[in-house]
Order: sequence, then structure tokens, then C-alpha cells
Amino acid sequence: MLFSSPLIPGRLLRRYKRFLADVVLDGTGEEVTAHCANPGAMLGLKDEGARVFLSQSDNPKRKLKYSWEIVEADGAFVGINTAHPNRLVEEALHAGLIPELAGFAGLRREVKYGRNSRIDILLEDETGGATYVEVKNVHLMRTPGLAEFPDSVTARGAKHLDEMADMVDQGARAAMVYLVQRPDCERLSLARDIDPAYGAAFDAARRRGVEAYAIGCRVTPQEIVADRLVSVAAL
Repeated sequence: MLFSSPLIPGRLLRRYKRFLADVVLDGTGEEVTAHCANPGAMLGLKDEGARVFLSQSDNPKRKLKYSWEIVEADGAFVGINTAHPNRLVEEALHAGLIPELAGFAGLRREVKYGRNSRIDILLEDETGGATYVEVKNVHLMRTPGLAEFPDSVTARGAKHLDEMADMVDQGARAAMVYLVQRPDCERLSLARDIDPAYGAAFDAARRRGVEAYAIGCRVTPQEIVADRLVSVAAL
């Protein structure tokens, strides 16, 4: 996933109201407010003074023309924009990065299913079989090399796990794909201390046949590429 134009570097002043961030731009020293497309807690990624990179929109209808894309943390570039993971996972699936999910005949995004929900990606084979793929963004790292999900309580995430298990009961396949938007993690685990209910929902879904995979990313101010499998450890 290439950024359409060069990202603008700066220093983070504060992240607030979940979706807003104040940033001082390098060079000019101008203070701007950027959209933060991330509803999570962003633990360890929102320290004052952190080096960040913003994209700039030329859409005159946008209230905020800047979007926060990347933060430098733990010596690595970390992608924080949760609008990108579905596209990145789609690219990875087309590239055959997850062998268990390769060989599909069709791919659709945002398909209605379950109890008034939409699945991120629906894979279809030539015989009409379906695989429901739910994508989750991951950027929490509290132990070096170990990515964790979630970084805040996610009742919606638990609901999706239950609905995906229902699809398995009906004869389809279902898979969670955790996209780790950072290059310094080799393993993924659940942050059960942060959201025990999500952990319980995950365990129940796994028992009912929901699959789980994780993909790591190479992140730079020029592009984000889903480039490797991450081991799903101690879930």
C-alpha cells in the first residue's frame, strides 16, 4: 500500500477525544490538528514528543486535512490508521501470503451477514463455498517481539467472533486475521488482562472452528506492506 503523496513529519503534542491529535510540523513549527483514525487506547504510541507522520488530503470538504498515519515507537515505525488493514489484508490474500486462505475464486468486501453485521472480507470458491474473514488491527507491544490484541475493551470484537462461529455451524469457514502494523513483532497473543471477555469469546469461537492467523507489516513513510506471517502464540 503506497501512500499517494509524501507523508509530513512532525512531533505529537497530544491525542484527545480518541479521534483528534495535535501535531507540530517539522520545519515550519506550525501546530495542526490531525484526524486519528484509531478508536483504541494506543498504549505506548501517544507519548508527547513522539515522532509522527501525517498524510494530507486535498479534499476541500474535509474538516481536517491531515490524518495521522505512523508513529515512531520502540525504534520502529508503527502504522496506527485503522482504515488501512482491510486493504492490506486483501493485498496479502491476493499474494497468497496465508496458504490456508489461498486459491479463492472471488473476494468481496463489507458483505452483510449474521445479526446486522458486515464481514470485512468474504472469500468464495468455485463451488460456492464461503470463507468469512474478519480483520483486526494490532499495534500493541508490551513485551519485545510480542504483539497483543486488543489494546482496549472491544465488545464489538467479541460479537463478531460469535457471529463468525455461527457461520461455521452453517457449513462455511471463518477466519480471524490479525494485521500487525509494525515490523518488530514475531508473535501474537491476546491481551487477556485488558479484555477478559474478548479472550473468552475467542476461546469459544476457536472451539467452534474459527481459524486464526496473523500477518506482520513493513512500515515506512512511503508504504506499508503486509510481508510475512506472524506466529499465533499462547492464545
